[in-house]
Order: sequence, then structure tokens, then C-alpha cells
Amino acid sequence: MFTFEDFVGIVAELRSDHGCPWDREQTFSSLKKCLADETEEVFQAVDNEDMENLCEELGDVLLQVVMNSQIAAEMGAFTIEDVIDGVSRKMVRRHPHVFGDAKVTSPEESLALWNAIKKQEKEAKNQAGKDRGKEGGK
Repeated sequence: MFTFEDFVGIVAELRSDHGCPWDREQTFSSLKKCLADETEEVFQAVDNEDMENLCEELGDVLLQVVMNSQIAAEMGAFTIEDVIDGVSRKMVRRHPHVFGDAKVTSPEESLALWNAIKKQEKEAKNQAGKDRGKEGGK
């Protein structure tokens, strides 16, 4: 059975100098339609309650995530490890009722807590952007 690391290596090989010409020429823009199509196919599998197809289509969405991350790594922008680290940190941060001391008693409270934390993150990000703009103007 292949591992996630094997899969990342397969995608890197597909994009290598001796890999697949089609895969090598893909860009973020050229893959947009692929990601949209694969996501729609996930929705259809869910609607049809087709677990075999859902497994396949989730793999196709994962391919899009890894392929885009590989392109970014080639550019020096970020890696798949950065993507995983970022989303892991977000999940821990937005679930203080699981990974911290916060308490919730219902799915609704959990969602409200998630949205409150998300709003705080967005406000902090916006403030950091404004602060960087002020520093650049000095």
C-alpha cells in the first residue's frame, strides 16, 4: 500500500524533467478547472451515496492539492508540508474545546466558537496588513 509520502514523490516525479509532459506544463491557472470538476464529482458521489466512487474522487481532489503544492514548491513559495502544518494549526486553534480548556455542549456552540475564532483571525490578519503598510510608508 502506498503512503502519503509515496504519493507526494509520485507527483514530484510526474513534474520532473523526465516526468510527464502534460503534468510538467500545468500551472495554478490550468488546474483550476480540474479542481472544480473533481470537487463536483465528490458532490455527486456524496449525493449518490456511492462510497467507492467517493473514495476515488477524494483521491482526485487530493491529487489537485498535492499537484498545486508541488508547483508552489518548485517556485519556492510553499510546500505540501507547509499546507499540512497550516491546516493542522488552524484545526487545533479553532477547536479549543477539543485541544484546550473551552467548553461547548452542542454542535451549534461549536460552530459559533469556530466562527468567533475565524473572525478574530481575520481581524488580526487585516490589522497586521495595515501595520505592514504603515512600516513601508516610513
